[in-house]
Amino acid sequence: MEAKIAFSQDSPPISIICAAKVADVPLTTDPGLPVGSAPTLQFGSGDLLHGVNPILHFIARAASFSSFSGQNAIEFGHVVEWLEYAPTFLSGSEFENACSFVDGYLGSRTFLVGHGLTIADLAVWSNLAGIGQRWDSLRKSKKFQNLVRWFNSIDAEYGDKLNPIVVAYVGKRGIGKSPAPSLKEKVHDSKDPSAPEVDLPGAKVGQVCVRFAPEPSGYLHIGHAKAALLNKYFAERYQGRLIVRFDDTNPSKESNEFVENLLNDIETLGIKYDAVTYTSDYFPKLMEMAESLIKQGKAYVDDTPKEQMRSERMDGVESRCRNSTVEENLSLWKEMVNGTTRGMQCCVRGKLDMQDPNKSLRDPVYYRCNTDPHHRVGSKYKIYPTYDFACPFVDALEGVTHALRSSEYHDRNAQYYRILQDMGMRRVEIYEFSRLNMVYTLLSKRKLLWFVQNKKVEDWTDPRFPTVQGIVRRGLKVEALIQFILQQGASKNLNLMEWDKLWTINKKIIDPVCARHTAVLKDQCVIFTLTNGPEKPFVRILPRHKKYEGAGKKATTFTNRIWLDLTDASAISKGEEVTLMDWGNAIIKEIKMENGVVTELIGELHLEGSVKTTKLKVTWLADIAELVPLSLVEFDYLISKKKLEEDEDFLDNLNPCTRRETPALGDSNMRNLKRGEIIQLERKGYYRCDAPFIRSSKPVVLFAIPDGRQQASLN
Repeated sequence: MEAKIAFSQDSPPISIICAAKVADVPLTTDPGLPVGSAPTLQFGSGDLLHGVNPILHFIARAASFSSFSGQNAIEFGHVVEWLEYAPTFLSGSEFENACSFVDGYLGSRTFLVGHGLTIADLAVWSNLAGIGQRWDSLRKSKKFQNLVRWFNSIDAEYGDKLNPIVVAYVGKRGIGKSPAPSLKEKVHDSKDPSAPEVDLPGAKVGQVCVRFAPEPSGYLHIGHAKAALLNKYFAERYQGRLIVRFDDTNPSKESNEFVENLLNDIETLGIKYDAVTYTSDYFPKLMEMAESLIKQGKAYVDDTPKEQMRSERMDGVESRCRNSTVEENLSLWKEMVNGTTRGMQCCVRGKLDMQDPNKSLRDPVYYRCNTDPHHRVGSKYKIYPTYDFACPFVDALEGVTHALRSSEYHDRNAQYYRILQDMGMRRVEIYEFSRLNMVYTLLSKRKLLWFVQNKKVEDWTDPRFPTVQGIVRRGLKVEALIQFILQQGASKNLNLMEWDKLWTINKKIIDPVCARHTAVLKDQCVIFTLTNGPEKPFVRILPRHKKYEGAGKKATTFTNRIWLDLTDASAISKGEEVTLMDWGNAIIKEIKMENGVVTELIGELHLEGSVKTTKLKVTWLADIAELVPLSLVEFDYLISKKKLEEDEDFLDNLNPCTRRETPALGDSNMRNLKRGEIIQLERKGYYRCDAPFIRSSKPVVLFAIPDGRQQASLN
């Protein structure tokens, strides 16, 4: 619904215009109201909406993503509180107090409410931006580091949309500047095709029920995460129900370990559900339905060998068992139920249409035999329903109104509806979305299992795996994963996504808050002797992050012998002045070499020298016994090809080298790192601590975190 925002030129509603731009809500502007008037949203129907906060709430509801006003009722309440607080920044006497309050509040938060951008963030952000010079001055200072970090992160992510609005309505002298003529045009350009679509066919608020139905045969991976988050999105969008259902119909692949880890991963993603169910809960009813279809002549028992059956389905050839009598079929069905030798040769097939161009309708298999014990019901059953048979039945039985499926199942949609029709059950609407495909990545659980079973990775949590636990272990923040997936939305367009985009989002989250430390490569470092350096080591307490006090402090030791990385030492010339970071300048007096390789530097401190005049700024470590042994671990993709075609075997495209460990020495403060803590090693990159310090003989293990830039192969 397109609308017009009318306002007076003396007080343009920047927060409303910014929110509409970010939310892709079409809005035209009319700065024609009398001075002092409240902004008014005018609809084509003649309806009016007055005031900043009511209009912001309207935009949040009309946005293409539900989380714009909070993920739930509690978060919505917090959003309302922040909207009421936001005007405090416009009060000259209260401005710095407001900055101080919000700065403290943001000490451990990325956003004002929840784990994603809301209208609360944009209301406060636009009020700060609208202040102009006073905020610009504070932004450059170190007074409110958390507030500046938060402001800059929104600016970095949405600046292309927000900054033109700020420039047009604020200018260099504040809000009083007249709006630029270009802003009289529509704020909305065109709807972002990657944003989640909000319409489910025939959906009614309060009456929608969706389900996320993973098979417990592996851990949750990034593709499953997209399906889970979209189900969550639609359940919240329509104030409906979300069921987590385990599709446990293949006992040969499934286990309680996978069930437990899937539930943990769903919780990690922040997904709240109304119920957890299992397809195995419905085994008795499914068997009754299969027997009923046999009695109605809508299904039959077939003992055709598997390969022959596959060939006949491809060629549209009817099985010789297709016209067996009901009595013959029921007799063989009993053999299957009892798991006899004769029964094990059979399966139940639906009698649909063997000549249909859509091969999924050519008498699909409904039941097959399996004597492996089931992780929940043990050896009670010898037969199990296929996914194609069980899924529509349980969907209808549980009251699911909309079944979300990736577009790879498109050809099987007709089969889904036909099976429901033959069962005499109510229709469930299928809603398709595109499968999330990532470059150099396998998302097939069967293929991932091969890597686990053949010891090519540690387990399902290996940092090279696309599982939620794997990528989190590598250093990805969950909020980055959620942002990335929701940006893909419910689009039906097939796409192959780059990992770099995900890691870029992650960097924007971790960089403003992660602590800084120093390390040198153990086998590639050079001693630098400072002839006028301190005879006795001394310690200074420095911030772990110069722009974020919340990162804490660290103790840095200063001595007359320090370690430099070989790459830095090799770049230094005799007589050159360099800057030792966090210390000052030093002049190189002598360079010792063996076989063309630098082995030692000798020089003297020149602390009165200007850091602005030096070409090299180098990191260093004091040569002391307390240095911490490190193992810096880098990872590469498991396969060497960006995208495998359907006829290609992944085993022919395995990457020969996917993990590399480099020994290093780190500053003594790294003894206190905790497992899971993310840090930045100065001039080396970001790392996640996978194994903390235990003793000096056992290195601290740090996993390198990609930062969104293309990395060189380990080969």
